[in-house]
Amino acid sequence: MMVLRAATGTSERRPTRAEVAAAAGRTVPDLIAPGLAVLFCGINPGLYSGATGHHFARPGNRFWPALYASGFTDRLLWPWEEHLLLDYALGITNLVARATATAAELSAGELRLGRQRLARKVRRHRPACVAVLGIGAYRSAFRRPRAGMGRQPESLGPAALWVLPNPSGLNANHQLADLAAAFGALRRFAARRRPAR
Repeated sequence: MMVLRAATGTSERRPTRAEVAAAAGRTVPDLIAPGLAVLFCGINPGLYSGATGHHFARPGNRFWPALYASGFTDRLLWPWEEHLLLDYALGITNLVARATATAAELSAGELRLGRQRLARKVRRHRPACVAVLGIGAYRSAFRRPRAGMGRQPESLGPAALWVLPNPSGLNANHQLADLAAAFGALRRFAARRRPAR
């Protein structure tokens, strides 16, 4: 399947199994700018994202449908259109930059170092909100073993701190409707917190 990307003239294609397997350790560049409404923070890129160079790229990941269903975007965006998120004052980063087959390959120490890197990005770019996607990674990275979903009592520098469910298709605990409700609560909060552009 070939999809043309009008903005750059490049094409998007599904990576082969060999390309996905070879993506271990690769990174996906942050999508970030000053003054975002929300900076979404994934755990780390999966191998599929590492192979494509796009965030939440694996078919079956519900990040993009959850953004649309919750009202963050006015249409369903595809991973290769991620640059358009900046028009919505949204960005994406990760706690750990390196791609792995599963988040279980990450150590608690890596996640805690990721929290420190995230704090530096937040100080530099000053988003209104940061949303960490994954309760287990959040609990480990932030040393909050009893943290729950939603808005957290502490902030991260100037940003309100939220925890949302991991949108991976492997996360059977949360269906798309659950994700849309959680993302929607953050969207409503961010709209009140950040002045209109």
